[in-house]
Amino acid sequence: MLPRSPMSWRLPMVALLASLASSAALADSLRVEGAHVRAVPPVSTTTAAFMVLHNEGEADRSLVAASTPAARVAELHNHVDVDGVMQMRRVEAVPVPANASVSLAPGGYHLMLIDLAAPLHEGDEVTLSLTFDDGQTLELEAPVRRIETMNHDQMDHQPEDMSHSGH
Repeated sequence: MLPRSPMSWRLPMVALLASLASSAALADSLRVEGAHVRAVPPVSTTTAAFMVLHNEGEADRSLVAASTPAARVAELHNHVDVDGVMQMRRVEAVPVPANASVSLAPGGYHLMLIDLAAPLHEGDEVTLSLTFDDGQTLELEAPVRRIETMNHDQMDHQPEDMSHSGH
């Protein structure tokens, strides 16, 4: 039952609508482009997912978790140079600054899919769920693609941060 005074319910309603509108605007500020999962031999139990995260909003965001029914575990990883040797390390978050894009790509940030539920074949679709620091979750389908590895001649011409082909 509504209160007798028509004004008494309007203020909470306006606040609720404003909150919903700002949440919708925030949801529209994050988007994913070019998502794909690396095809691996059927005996492999791990693979990686790559994509570009776009933050078209005014607030910095971070990707803090991921999940998929295709693997028991999905972890955020990065490659770092340790005394001249590239090493893969798990990270707690992937920063996505306001009005910027971050690539999850071989040799840098990426999403590791560990203990695959079944072999993935080129052309399959993998459902990914990405969770951000504000609680927002993006669901997407990522095709499984074969990724060509670079030979040493190609590696000599790549920018320093892309010189390691990853997994």
